[in-house]
Amino acid sequence: MKIHVATYRLQFNPDYGFQKAHVIIPYLSELGISDIYASPVFKAKKGSSHGYDVVALNQLNTELGTDKDFDELIGALKNAGMGWIQDFVPNHMAFDGENHMLMDILENGSHSEYYGFFDIEWEHSYESIRGRLLAPFLGRPYGESMEDGEITVRYDNEGFSINYYELRLPLKIESYVNIITHRLTTLKKSLGEDHPDFIKLLGILYSLKNLTTSREEIFARYNQIRFIKKMLWELYNKNHDVKNFFNENLRIFNGEKGNPESFNMLDSLLSEQLFKLSFWKVASEEINYRRFFNINNLISLRMEDEHVFNHAHSLILSLLKDGKCNGLRIDHIDGLYDPTGYLKRLRERAGDTYIVVEKILGLKETLPSFWQVQGTTGYDFLNYVNRIFCDVRNGRKFNKIYYNFTGFKISYETLIYKKKKLIIEKDMTGDVDNLAHLLKKISSRDRNGSDITLYGLKRAIIEILALFPVYRTYVSQDVSGVSARSHIRKAVKKARDKNPQLFHELNFIERFLQLQFRKYLSDEAKRDWICFFMRFQQVTAPLMAKGFEDTTLYVYNRLMSLNEVGGSPDTFGMPVEGFHSFNEKRAVTWPHSMNTTSTHDTKRGEDVRARINVLSEIPQQWEANLKKWNKLNQKKKKMLKGKLVPDRNDEYMLYQTLLGAFPFHHEESHNFVERIKLYIIKAVREAKFHTAWLKPDIKYEEIFLSFIDELLKQSDQNYFLKEFLLFQKKIAYYGIYNSLAQILIKITSPGVPDFYQGTELWELNLVDPDNRRPVDFTERTRLLQEIKAGEIKDTVNLIHELLSSREDGRIKLFLIYRALMARKKHSALFEKGAYIPLETDGKHKDSIVAFAREHKPLWSITIAPRFLTGVVKEDEYPLGTEVWDNTHIVVPEEAPSSWKEEITGLESEGGQTIAVGEVLKYFPCALLLHQA
Repeated sequence: MKIHVATYRLQFNPDYGFQKAHVIIPYLSELGISDIYASPVFKAKKGSSHGYDVVALNQLNTELGTDKDFDELIGALKNAGMGWIQDFVPNHMAFDGENHMLMDILENGSHSEYYGFFDIEWEHSYESIRGRLLAPFLGRPYGESMEDGEITVRYDNEGFSINYYELRLPLKIESYVNIITHRLTTLKKSLGEDHPDFIKLLGILYSLKNLTTSREEIFARYNQIRFIKKMLWELYNKNHDVKNFFNENLRIFNGEKGNPESFNMLDSLLSEQLFKLSFWKVASEEINYRRFFNINNLISLRMEDEHVFNHAHSLILSLLKDGKCNGLRIDHIDGLYDPTGYLKRLRERAGDTYIVVEKILGLKETLPSFWQVQGTTGYDFLNYVNRIFCDVRNGRKFNKIYYNFTGFKISYETLIYKKKKLIIEKDMTGDVDNLAHLLKKISSRDRNGSDITLYGLKRAIIEILALFPVYRTYVSQDVSGVSARSHIRKAVKKARDKNPQLFHELNFIERFLQLQFRKYLSDEAKRDWICFFMRFQQVTAPLMAKGFEDTTLYVYNRLMSLNEVGGSPDTFGMPVEGFHSFNEKRAVTWPHSMNTTSTHDTKRGEDVRARINVLSEIPQQWEANLKKWNKLNQKKKKMLKGKLVPDRNDEYMLYQTLLGAFPFHHEESHNFVERIKLYIIKAVREAKFHTAWLKPDIKYEEIFLSFIDELLKQSDQNYFLKEFLLFQKKIAYYGIYNSLAQILIKITSPGVPDFYQGTELWELNLVDPDNRRPVDFTERTRLLQEIKAGEIKDTVNLIHELLSSREDGRIKLFLIYRALMARKKHSALFEKGAYIPLETDGKHKDSIVAFAREHKPLWSITIAPRFLTGVVKEDEYPLGTEVWDNTHIVVPEEAPSSWKEEITGLESEGGQTIAVGEVLKYFPCALLLHQA
């Protein structure tokens, strides 16, 4: 298996395809990147900006380039000694007319070769969607949409279809008869019953009525249908009378706006289809297919079925076999019915391939040890490394500041509970309803459940889901899971405490979730119990994602650098010992997991977090400025429904966002205002407090945006902006050193360092789509060449020049380049080396993070600063013994005494201690290496 030196995430889209990626390979190679880590490149919905709405897993996306373009890109990577890690989406596909497999099911039903591919409950308990797939895409109720002419039946070379704006769904093939036979006598009269074309049409009708229904003859059926469609299209285009007949029938079926009765035939035709068009809100309460989270137009696959697995993975496995791909990133592993079984099967098919999973882990949660993968995509690392730059000693002070300013009184745990219940109520009632019906059906065989009502089961399930402490557990036919039982016990106990009236229901469900089988249960009944639990597990993950990631993290704003995917914003920082413990374990259990600090899904860029973390060091200054700004901006607010807009919590959030994301350069200010406004709309809608995506309060949003315009207006009278920029400049200054330290720690810690596109310069992006803006690779290539030329002349002088112009980001690019070169040169050390925490001592011992890596005969020591507001004044460099005084690092006895500092290139002598001021003489962090 190839273990990667460093990966670089590229976001492919129609504006950035294979040819453009081809151009930057030399740059990435010179930077020290070993592998491109690609977003999904398989055929997605037309115009997709991200590739996760895939419509064909076994075709490359032609909007990104041709197969030849892809092969040339892979060839160029190989020539550069680089590889390709592919992001793969096994959980879902787009619910769209471009999805051939799904459309085939809607046309052929159980006779489709893909019937059973998607996670659809055809035998649903509700009659209205029994045997039909809910299609919740209408912008208003079905009857209104139809009678206003928004739903139409059309005909083209692909056959008859139902259309709603861009949505195209095929008619069930047998229902063609309804349209063709309507008014057939008029065509008979105009053509004559002996006309060859009329006879052909009768033959087509006969074939439609006698299509084979045998599964064994499925391909014969497809041939029949192809023949029928071809003959119909030829008749339509060849015979003017046939065309007029078809067009008139379509006009009649499509009704006449203003005449409700004229839509009866269309309504009848739709009632026969294998889909049920409905108002999009219906899906939140009644749904018979599993979605990705709560997104109606992403339908999930039954990847636990081996036939589905083989079909979906044929192209990606072929790319692995042909050596075009040498690693996989598995998206949303928690969405699968049986993640453990999936990964086992994938490993059997993929062989010795590097595999990581997108898995969100809680602070005290670990990746299942029985998964045959190399680790995660790195959110666990991100949150651990981020916490050590948050000063844990000031947590109580920040609580007081936040609560006093905002009046925020609800506890963090209660907030998550309420927001998860809100998501269930607004978006996922249908999913809970399905669970309750499944449990009611299974429990009917259990005498202890005979008196428990469906309503009681629903209420109890909702409480357990809302209180479930992790994204999901992994119980299956083959895995029981001790940790799963612990999480269940905790959730049920909390639910009982909150809802004593649900005591019996909760006890009954707990027994199901704990798989405490009664002796009299049959093997089939036991399998049903497990099935319920596995379905339950599939609901906990999307609920946590929507209730926590996409809601709570936009409400609880105490220190927003902690509000990250997989984060615990209620935990204010972490002692460095906690980070060391995490890395020690990782070096043994998951040494090749990814280390990331920014992704396409992070809530804010790595350098935005690095800046906001500075506030944790200076709570008094933060509070003083907060009060000052609030007073200056009071008149800029407006009243709405008796309250000032924005409210204090949103105002608090805005100031932190501005501190974190404000650009270094004045010329970016105008673009920045528009970016902030777009971000704020997303943030307040995700919070679901004053406004929301489903029901936006436009007035609140407009007033808030006007407030932002006033705050950021370039004017001599804007006293806020003058005051703000003084403090922001200070935060940005110290944030630079946090960023550099974080980068070096990422590169030298156990794991594979991953870089999100463009982050080699300052990354002051916010949540998507802000972080998916185009990257200027031409500029980055030029800057790297300048750096390489400068280091040849005089590395120390180059460093001095880069530090003096640190705002342009070249100092970050330089550090990444130098550290990756060292990692590449000594790859065995960082792939296999032990992790050794190093003790710090002296005046500023708490402001240094230090650790060693050892793989005989190789040694390295990483020295990175933090909490510099107490070490140097603004605009002073954190360099030399005058700054660091007697601060030193205690080195293990067996460690060598001679080192080379890889960033500056200078030699260094050590002993039992290393003076921080000596090794941080020219650069604010250090990477010492020794090779015997």
